Amino acid sequence: MHRLLSGPLSTEKLTVKIAGLPASLQGIKLVQMSDFHYDGVRLSDKMLERAIALSNQEQPDLVLLTGDYITTTPEPIHQLAKNLKHLESRCGVYAVLGNHDICYVNSKSEVTKALTNIGIHVLWNEIAYPLGKELPLIGLADRYSQEFNPTLVMNQLDPATPRIVLSHNPDTAETLQKWRVDLQLSGHTHGGQIVIPGLGPAVYYYKKILRKIPIKIRRKVSFLRKNYSILHHWEWSQGLHQIGKNQLYVNRGLGTYLPGRLFCPPEVTIITLEKA
Repeated sequence: MHRLLSGPLSTEKLTVKIAGLPASLQGIKLVQMSDFHYDGVRLSDKMLERAIALSNQEQPDLVLLTGDYITTTPEPIHQLAKNLKHLESRCGVYAVLGNHDICYVNSKSEVTKALTNIGIHVLWNEIAYPLGKELPLIGLADRYSQEFNPTLVMNQLDPATPRIVLSHNPDTAETLQKWRVDLQLSGHTHGGQIVIPGLGPAVYYYKKILRKIPIKIRRKVSFLRKNYSILHHWEWSQGLHQIGKNQLYVNRGLGTYLPGRLFCPPEVTIITLEKA
């Protein structure tokens, strides 16, 4: 993807407060990257290398990847893995899969194997403890998978225990309000790609206008037939959000679809945790 279409890479830095965060984890630094769509078109090698260099420069305690490593067929995951192998982190690299990673028959297994082979821990309805038992890391199956079942995982934890949840699709934050989620990290949206300054993603307003056009007319115009159903909560398309008692951060991703990005640059996120 040409830089004119994607825009320059952005580094977003924020501090997230977590109730009950142990003193030993005060100041822990996380790096999040998402939505690579590595297929030779949507993400340049130069930007990928820059993103990895930025991450390593921060010397993070944990690197977290939130899905969509490929776009269609799984073959490009092997070249992507050769690049991701250079990620450095004190406590490892953990990942979940996105909807594009499971859309072909063998995609899920091939993507998982390629990432696992370079030492990246892929979580699929699993709990890990890279930072110790006091701050579990939960990785959920993608929302579009038949195996998406947060009850199976979330009920294993004591409600008094702080936790971080990786879930590719931010719409899952609505379901996850049933449980404690101190920080959910998601991607999937690309930030909306085209953003109206001061208002938000253009697709959010497009959908509102679309609802007012009679269905008979929409069916006759191909452009109007698109409903952008990949997300319900476009108001959560990027940044930090309070969802009930829970916190959600949505990364804008690295990969870019046509027609490109506007006021919505690709992103590497640096998150520092502090006790609330």
